Amino acid sequence: MPTPDHNLSNMAVEAKQLLYDAIIEYQGQAVGTIASLDCDGMAATNYHDCFIRDFVSAAMVFLIEGDTEIVRNFLCLLVELHDRRKTDIGHSRVSGVMPASFRVRDDGKGNIHLHADYGDMAIGRVTPVDSMLWWLILLGLYCRVTGDTTLASGPGFQICIRAILDQCLRERLEDLPTLLVPDGSFMVDRRLGVYGHPLEIQVLLYAALETGSQLLHPEEAQLPLIKLAEKRRRALCSYLRMFYWLDLPRLNEIHRFDTEEFGADSRNMLNICPQSIPDWLVDWLPDQAGFFVANLGPARMDFRFFAGGNLYAILYGIAHETQTTAILDLYEARWDSLIGAMPVKLSYPALVKQEWTLLTGCDAKNIPWSYHNGGNWPALLQSFVGAALLGGRSDLAERAFALASHKLAREQWPEYYDGRQGRLVGRRANRKQLWSVSSWLVAYHLLQDPGLATLLAPAPLVQSQKNP
Repeated sequence: MPTPDHNLSNMAVEAKQLLYDAIIEYQGQAVGTIASLDCDGMAATNYHDCFIRDFVSAAMVFLIEGDTEIVRNFLCLLVELHDRRKTDIGHSRVSGVMPASFRVRDDGKGNIHLHADYGDMAIGRVTPVDSMLWWLILLGLYCRVTGDTTLASGPGFQICIRAILDQCLRERLEDLPTLLVPDGSFMVDRRLGVYGHPLEIQVLLYAALETGSQLLHPEEAQLPLIKLAEKRRRALCSYLRMFYWLDLPRLNEIHRFDTEEFGADSRNMLNICPQSIPDWLVDWLPDQAGFFVANLGPARMDFRFFAGGNLYAILYGIAHETQTTAILDLYEARWDSLIGAMPVKLSYPALVKQEWTLLTGCDAKNIPWSYHNGGNWPALLQSFVGAALLGGRSDLAERAFALASHKLAREQWPEYYDGRQGRLVGRRANRKQLWSVSSWLVAYHLLQDPGLATLLAPAPLVQSQKNP
């Protein structure tokens, strides 16, 4: 469908040009893309960096178009940065942890330096957890698309894969299959009350465990780690499907929970209090729809809807067929809430008033219906289109894509949008945001060739989605 100012082919040419204009080079090789081409003068100077989570969308475009060398270089560079972790600061970084971003610096004397940011430059100084998971997922995706598994077989890559799996699977002071992380450790990289066991991290963990267990050499010394990864992955999938899933029957069950139950026969294992069910949810949740809740922990269920975790759950096969249908039915029934004028709303509903004060620490960027707190992010368009195609709802994919195409190029590819329905360009959003550009390009390619959704979305080395 043509847009008022650009037809789709012209938009694709413009978007691709922006993507290639953003390429970062190091030692004569393309190694990534900066976050924004419009970052001069912005307070957040790290938009000159290449963010690991941002580059995954760009990498998908490069892989689809056959420009695989930059993806290979990116993956290799992260291995190099992982090896340097002991010399970046005064103490050693934890093995397996990948930086949030990196930057190529010219010191003005002809010397080029590579600087990795492990959260040192971030608001709150939180080390990212999702970067190592995204790196492993992208490595598997590269192997799947190119058919080249020799890269992952290299000694440095095997060390990184093993370190990431070891980091995710080490013994902890809790007995749940989920991964405990601090607030601000993933796409929501500021305080938003999603500390503990946020859905997005658990879904990425699932995909990373499957990828890592397939790419790690099955040597005798590594077999216990591979078996542990598979066991944890299956347990995690079952746990998410059972305890994070919310539909009307489950809501009725929670509504009638007894509390202070003890023993193995307890129905309310985490002691969720029925009074914690928010008023907005009861009438908002349609009869035939459902979704995975944002977070879960002892005496705590975060009933908010987070798009990333739910869409990735479809893409990586955690959501079974019935759950996939229910999530997409929720999008159709609550289109204005979850899509609005610009796909896709990151979280719903926004934290307001006292909740905003307490859970964000009065974060001026995460005001209600802005940024992470209910803002709309074009970066999630590719995930929505891919999930809708895998779920047999091409009508929803085309509808969302048409909405985004109507505005994105005309408004110079903003980073995010504000408002209950995302009608306003984000007050502090960068223009020419490469995450928005590359996500639109991936969605464009997916709609041209829906078969790519199967290639790009499931666990990278498995042709069919397994039922764990």
